[in-house]
Amino acid sequence: MEVLTPHTLDEALRLKSEHPDAVPIQGGTDVMVALNFDRARPQAMLNLNEVAELRGWSRDNGGLRLGAGLTYSEIEHGELRDVLPALAEASRTVGSPQIRNRGTIGGNLGTASPAGDALPPLLVEGAEVECASVRGTRRVPLADFVTGVKRNALEQDELITAVHLVPSNAPQTFMKIGPRNAMVIAVVSLAVSGGDELRASFGSASPRPALVTAPRDEAESFPERVAAAATPIDDVRGSEAYRRHALRVLTHRALERVLA
Repeated sequence: MEVLTPHTLDEALRLKSEHPDAVPIQGGTDVMVALNFDRARPQAMLNLNEVAELRGWSRDNGGLRLGAGLTYSEIEHGELRDVLPALAEASRTVGSPQIRNRGTIGGNLGTASPAGDALPPLLVEGAEVECASVRGTRRVPLADFVTGVKRNALEQDELITAVHLVPSNAPQTFMKIGPRNAMVIAVVSLAVSGGDELRASFGSASPRPALVTAPRDEAESFPERVAAAATPIDDVRGSEAYRRHALRVLTHRALERVLA
């Protein structure tokens, strides 16, 4: 296996263009699991750890630009926890401290798992994914970026470089149900924002991220609306019926928080 290690974003995009099958890796919390269990055996890996342009976050004309290499620990402990509280809450639920130190939002988006913890809080904030290649840069709404279970809208020569959003400053929260309180893949998760418009997005209950909205004065019926929008499955972690019931309960609890 060949490991390619660019030191600038331009170099990374050039290498991705020359080696379109190269698998990007930064935190490696998903990719290394696949390698260790022999679920994937790529010919080349594109190591992005030395690309400074992918790190951190910045303010951008009233919005935020979150670099693809931004880690859960940085979200959890930095200034972003006050700006994007639901994303910070979600970050605190991801794996162990070691995983949070390495795992990135770019990796969560690239994996495109229905259980991705960062996806619901980003979707309620109207996030767009920045995709770049040697041909240029484009932004894709998060709801369109994830096209199915572990599938996304990236072209072969593109890399996820950032996430863009304008903070709503609305009260928001994130909740997650699993068989235990730590280091668990969600049976179901939920982000809710309670501004002038109620906004909710859930994880582990549909193949793609879904956004559910309603006027604030329809809060009483909102839990049922959220549950009805889900398309959960039966699997080893939970049944379809349980996931719908859990979404109703979580939405009710989340509304108590954000509308208090």
